[in-house]
Amino acid sequence: MADKDDNKRPIIIKRKKVIAGGHHGGAWKVAYADFVTAMMAFFMLMWLLNATTDKQRKGLADYFSPTIAVSRVSGGGEGALGGRSMSADASQVQLGRGGITTSEANGTTVEDAELMAVEAAILGKGGDSLLDEEMLRHVSVRLSDEGLVIEFFDLPSSPLFEGVAPTPLLRKLIRSVGDQLRARPNAIAIAAFIAAEPVVTRRPQVWRMSNGRADAVRRLLPVAGVSDARVVRVTGHADRRPVVSDPLSSRNNRIEIIMLRDRVAPRR
Repeated sequence: MADKDDNKRPIIIKRKKVIAGGHHGGAWKVAYADFVTAMMAFFMLMWLLNATTDKQRKGLADYFSPTIAVSRVSGGGEGALGGRSMSADASQVQLGRGGITTSEANGTTVEDAELMAVEAAILGKGGDSLLDEEMLRHVSVRLSDEGLVIEFFDLPSSPLFEGVAPTPLLRKLIRSVGDQLRARPNAIAIAAFIAAEPVVTRRPQVWRMSNGRADAVRRLLPVAGVSDARVVRVTGHADRRPVVSDPLSSRNNRIEIIMLRDRVAPRR
């Protein structure tokens, strides 16, 4: 009787379920390693941002800029190579963004490359700058649709003008960039901007001062070896185009010397 009851009992089969990557799996280690690597890269970035100057950070950004070409010297034969020797115009290799010249192949013209070479020489992107570290604090250079804009501006304790008279600092700045201004035959425009005056000023002088400062810079260019005949425009903008939110800030006191593009310069 007992044997019959045993035969009727259900047979229970226990199968142990094995989960891949369970308690002793290694998948979490890969994710953790990725996380640690990302955190290390983040802290390295924070350290570099804190340990470098604005000039060094701009140089790093320019190095990774995609607007890069090799040279405007194309080849040493005929036909597709253009009949140019590899040594021809070797001295005209430009620095530009990323340290080498540009061409029309990536949407940048030869004139852009030449103007960017002037920018690189002034700011020292390819090596030593024409200006020392203290003077560079007063300088900004940028390429615009109009041309290459070389901007000199006041710092709170270091003005460029006393009234409409240039300070020795401004004279030195203009002499320092004179070689680069002479390197290209582009026409030149000069623009002066002034910080706004308090509303209680009885007789505002911003128009008179901006015009006077622009003309003072025009008279300084021949001292730097730049022909006055190249100057085609001298403009005082008063306080109409502040570059910072505070219109009274001394940062708005600035001079722009613009190397005009050929298509912008008026024909004479």
